[in-house]
Amino acid sequence: MAIDTTTQTSPAAVTAAPGIPRLSTRDKLVLFVLCAAQFMVALDFSVLNVALPDLGRDLGMSRSALQWAVTAFALPSGGFLLLFGRVGDLFGRRRLFLTGLALFGAASLLSTLAWDPASFLTGRALQGLGAAAIVPTGMSLLTTTFPEGPARDRALGISGTLLSLGFTIGMVAGGTLTDTFGWRSTMALLTLFALIVLPLAPGLLPESRTPDRPRLDVPGAITVTTGLLSLIYALSTAADHGFGRPDVLVALVAGLVLLTAFVLVEARSAAPLVSLPMLRRRTVAWGNIGGLVTFSMMSTIVFVLTLYLQEILGLSAFETGLVFGFQGLLSVVAGTLAPKVIGRLGARRTLVASLTGQGALTATLLLLNTHVWSAWLAAAAVALASMCHLGAIISYGVTVTSGVPDEEQGLATGLVTSTQQVGITVGIPLLGVLATTSGDLLAGVHTVIALDTAIVLGAALLIGLGLRRSRA
Repeated sequence: MAIDTTTQTSPAAVTAAPGIPRLSTRDKLVLFVLCAAQFMVALDFSVLNVALPDLGRDLGMSRSALQWAVTAFALPSGGFLLLFGRVGDLFGRRRLFLTGLALFGAASLLSTLAWDPASFLTGRALQGLGAAAIVPTGMSLLTTTFPEGPARDRALGISGTLLSLGFTIGMVAGGTLTDTFGWRSTMALLTLFALIVLPLAPGLLPESRTPDRPRLDVPGAITVTTGLLSLIYALSTAADHGFGRPDVLVALVAGLVLLTAFVLVEARSAAPLVSLPMLRRRTVAWGNIGGLVTFSMMSTIVFVLTLYLQEILGLSAFETGLVFGFQGLLSVVAGTLAPKVIGRLGARRTLVASLTGQGALTATLLLLNTHVWSAWLAAAAVALASMCHLGAIISYGVTVTSGVPDEEQGLATGLVTSTQQVGITVGIPLLGVLATTSGDLLAGVHTVIALDTAIVLGAALLIGLGLRRSRA
């Protein structure tokens, strides 16, 4: 029997007093399950990266084909987020979350045992489909379980910390596992995570859905899903081959046309997949812009620094992972501090301040050169910038979901997670390609860093002005 989350009160609500609330034992277990699932998905984004050369040799995949190891996951994980977020609202978030977990675990096992490129890429695509079900429903379960205020801020802080930590640990663990046990161990690690989380979830997570069950907006679902699939394909492929390929241009145009059609469909739909009045809320619009900028620009910095450390300074994959290890350590600190800062300054001011800090610290990377000591500068700058980055992640999630009714939380968190996925995907092809195609790699890296800094600082200024008008 479904539980109406509009009337359900979590034990955390009792402690939602000023300051950081104390969570009950059950709340902690619920948070563990939801965050472990998010951590698992974040791990999947990076754990395979350094294993790609070994993977290609083992399965007989060419260098150009290796991009599909990433794209096969990114396409469904980003393309189906909005659809699955709404399906969870209508038919049960817990049910879809558990289905996504089971699918992700089975797909990870298939990828582990893959015997040829087709079986591996099938597993990766199914992993992405499972992730598309896990991420928005998991976030919706979190925001409906923990009431708006300090309890939710703390829960989002822990979730954001593990999201950033999962990406960082994936880079370190990927190199270690590949060197020790081979590339298949990276996929086996994800299978193990699914086997740990899946048995715990049914007894802890309550079912939740909207009180009424309107019809699913099928035209909207088709246009937004195919539009996102086309856009993500175009951007992912352009990262390796540039924007000159005919399939990239066709997919890019098709994606933009389909997303424009989606907006027109939603304006006429009786039960829209995305509520246009919600998108007109300044907190939702500017909050998601902040999320898009912080994810896209930080993923770009990680990408170009990986090239810089390995191809200019000559560090190994394992040593490169250690450089980014500092990023993970300070992410834990940032996750602890961010809810306190949000409680003192508010989510909107924290978002602007975090973006400003991320941009300023990114600018220090312009001092990188060919000397070995630059690795220490890179480690320190990216770690401190990541603290600000995590503050932006948490505060934009709080900004977007605050004031949204429980029955629309799946929609709001679907926007949050779609922004996250598109942000991770869009930055590298738009800016990273300037480094990969440059005749002088160091000059190309400096160009990307300068543009990255300008975009983040410019966004901080615009968001500050936009959210100030919202408060007025």
